[in-house]
Amino acid sequence: MKNRIKERISKLRAEMEKSGIDGWYLSGTDPHQSEYLPDYWQIRNFISGFNGSMGFMAVTQKHAALWTDSRYFLQAADQLKDTGINLMKLRVEGTPSPAKWLGDLLPNKAIIGTDASCMSTAQYQDMQKDLASEQLQLSDCGDLMEAIWTERPQLPADPVFEHDTKYTGQSRLEKIEAIRAVMSTAYCEACLLTALDEIAWTFNLRGNDISFNPVFVSFALITHKHIHLYLNPEKIASTLNTKLTSEGITIKAYQAVYDDLKNINSLLIDPDRTNQALIDAIAPEAQINFQLSAATCLKAIKSDHEISMFRKAMRKDGVAMVKFLHWLYANVGKTAISEYDVLLKLNEFRAQQENFMGPSFHSIVGYNENGAVVHRSVSPETAAAIHAEGILLMDSGGQYLEGTTDITRTVSLSEPSQLAKEDFTLALKGTIGLADLKFPANTAGCNLDLAARQAMWKTGRNYGHGTGHGIGFFLNVHEGPMSIRQEYNNRVIEPGMVLSDEPAFYREGQYGIRTENVIVCKEWQTNEYGHFLQFETLTLCPIDTRLIAKELLSPDEIDWLNNYHKACFEELAPALNNEEKAFLQELTKAI
Repeated sequence: MKNRIKERISKLRAEMEKSGIDGWYLSGTDPHQSEYLPDYWQIRNFISGFNGSMGFMAVTQKHAALWTDSRYFLQAADQLKDTGINLMKLRVEGTPSPAKWLGDLLPNKAIIGTDASCMSTAQYQDMQKDLASEQLQLSDCGDLMEAIWTERPQLPADPVFEHDTKYTGQSRLEKIEAIRAVMSTAYCEACLLTALDEIAWTFNLRGNDISFNPVFVSFALITHKHIHLYLNPEKIASTLNTKLTSEGITIKAYQAVYDDLKNINSLLIDPDRTNQALIDAIAPEAQINFQLSAATCLKAIKSDHEISMFRKAMRKDGVAMVKFLHWLYANVGKTAISEYDVLLKLNEFRAQQENFMGPSFHSIVGYNENGAVVHRSVSPETAAAIHAEGILLMDSGGQYLEGTTDITRTVSLSEPSQLAKEDFTLALKGTIGLADLKFPANTAGCNLDLAARQAMWKTGRNYGHGTGHGIGFFLNVHEGPMSIRQEYNNRVIEPGMVLSDEPAFYREGQYGIRTENVIVCKEWQTNEYGHFLQFETLTLCPIDTRLIAKELLSPDEIDWLNNYHKACFEELAPALNNEEKAFLQELTKAI
């Protein structure tokens, strides 16, 4: 494999020379700025061998580098070894930006090529400025993979299907009217939707074009008179096409959006979600109003109906998790179990639940030292054997018609060490700290991050990833624009937003620890001092009390945990058999 990567880099350099570019920059995404990609756009994986979900590359005739974040440092170091591609650790002091790295290697006025259709206009303009400061130029060289990737996969042709209004609570025309209201406020003729999850949400349609994300490759253009949905027409069955047509929705070829944009006079455009090639297709005289996508804003605030559906999904997921834990404890140390077996069993128990549509991501399973690989992608070939000792981390989730789930549980398979208990409890204090937080309205997610980290910071511990990400409604398990993390983000957390709550701690070579729940922001109170919000935990699954150092928890934290476990038993027990119910009762005993 390493030799094939070197060969592909060599072919890329030949294409760079033909195109007259001195360096090549790969954004690592697709024309829709997706985190997870259809196989057709898995260029980063193909050209580097690194298969993490985040990373970008730069290549010159003599050097190559890949940047990724702390979730993937260990994985990337292993996958890039002996390929000639250097690992650049994002947010680590001393790591140069791609522009700086290229500027140090190339002469002034060197040309850096990239595929403008796979960079948002915000990213493209930022890169232009960064390269200009290094006396370099950015140029759209298009997709260079045609001559290199001879067996490149085709774009998926799987059919699109409806997400019924009994789940969504709103019709697509109601959602489109809400978008049109935003267009009117902005005095714009049209709104361009490019992110796949916002199109799927707006049109109450779902697909299978990306593993784990129920979306389909498409664009949408909404005007005050017309609604155009751009995709492969073969993906729409005749009955669905008839229904969409009756609602005034026109199906057009995927690439036709580029021509149609030439005829629009004023547009709402999201600069972070709209690729530069689309911007280049707009008539020069057209007025563009750059702002966060109306669909993304609407989608982020879950309705009461959507939240009620989430509760149903969480109960189903909790039942599956309890059945899984019952199986694990009954079999570990008695039969051969690997990390991959755990992944399969998690899927198996979820598949027993009604309206399960598949996992929401490739489950992360890490036994002992593998748990410290934050986003470990386990396979049958790489799976370690699990024994009745040590610590097991499992990060998994499901897609249900009622919602998307994401849960991490860390369990001890033997008597844990005092250090492991301390690490686990400090991370758990962070999970509780955020879940139990009361805060003023209009508070940004980055300002809430401290609640999850302060207990660890007091002991000199930390974790390198974010604390919380938005979660879609039978959509992407990672959803913006909201987040809870250290990096600055001015998006405030609002009632109806559904997020993860996942403080963690990792000891390289020993274990990984993470307790992740899904939370929803809701109203708390308004008084003479202001308007306050709080979180409610939606996830229902026991937390391993054997890993808790009780002396590190405050009375309020103990009350939170005991109340949480009481709710888990009350909500999940009715769906379990007697043996599983007794098992759950033992796991949820008050401490």
